[in-house]
Amino acid sequence: MHLKKVRKVIMLTYEQVLTKVETEISKIYFNEKPRSLFEPIEYTLSLGGKRIRPALTFMACNIYDENIENAVKIAMGLEVFHNFTLLHDDLMDEADKRRNKPTVHKKWNTNTAILSGDAMLIAAYQLVGETPAGYLKKILDLFSQTALEICCGQQYDMEFERRNDVSEDEYIEMIRLKTAVLIACCLKAGAIIGGASDEDAEHLYRFGNYIGLAFQLQDDLLDVYGDEKTFGKSIGGDILCNKKTFLLINALKLADKEQLKMMEQFHETPNKFAPSEKIKCFTEIYNQLNIKDITQNKMNYFYKMALEELELLKADKSLLKELYSVSDILMQRKT
Repeated sequence: MHLKKVRKVIMLTYEQVLTKVETEISKIYFNEKPRSLFEPIEYTLSLGGKRIRPALTFMACNIYDENIENAVKIAMGLEVFHNFTLLHDDLMDEADKRRNKPTVHKKWNTNTAILSGDAMLIAAYQLVGETPAGYLKKILDLFSQTALEICCGQQYDMEFERRNDVSEDEYIEMIRLKTAVLIACCLKAGAIIGGASDEDAEHLYRFGNYIGLAFQLQDDLLDVYGDEKTFGKSIGGDILCNKKTFLLINALKLADKEQLKMMEQFHETPNKFAPSEKIKCFTEIYNQLNIKDITQNKMNYFYKMALEELELLKADKSLLKELYSVSDILMQRKT
């Protein structure tokens, strides 16, 4: 009788994965000229951040394979792509700060932000293109679809600024496209490279989708209720830009006539009030309507849905400990 040899997967801790991410990011450099094109890219990548997307790529891969080296290029490509989207988002939002540092269009200028962002997108595709050949078609199709969906999400986001009738469902679909699909893509890409079944890869995609929705709702909350020192950007930015966040959509739905009139006056005569007045007014209305609790309840709903997807994985549940831990960290974050 021959006993089947079972390979024991050595799981990396979240801290070890983050160390791996930073090590690999430090290897990304550009020798090309002109330096004025590539310096903003290096600056953007040097600003740090949570690095959650490449970390999730490695972690998903590690569930199925103790060797995560095959996932390096796609993980780095996805992180470069994510930072490209932030660079252009900051430009479109006219944001002054990102991670407590000047945004690229403030440190340099608008044209530099556009062109360096374009170069970042190309660099991301170059990195993804170095994925091992056996996985390249699946990964490239997934990445390209994700990139297109993110553009759709950004367009919806901009269009919603001019509308006062955005529904909660429309908003959830917008943040799914703008934020959640990239997190889902990172997990599915890592799973594919690790050798997961199509079924498990899809469950991890759905897990990422739900976690991404909860993640963005947490971001909406932090923009109003966060600490600017830890949040890394100015508090109230979404309010000042008339962003249709989950908080504002529910406030518009629940507000009485007086509260609606107060909010409308800031939209109709924006130059009449100081930015701090607008932020204070909207925050007070959110407090009166218990919008914070409503948002947290929606976050908890998506978090529960995410964990249910993990339960459906065929992988050894003992290998999911770090993924459960990271999920909890994301829901408790302050930045």
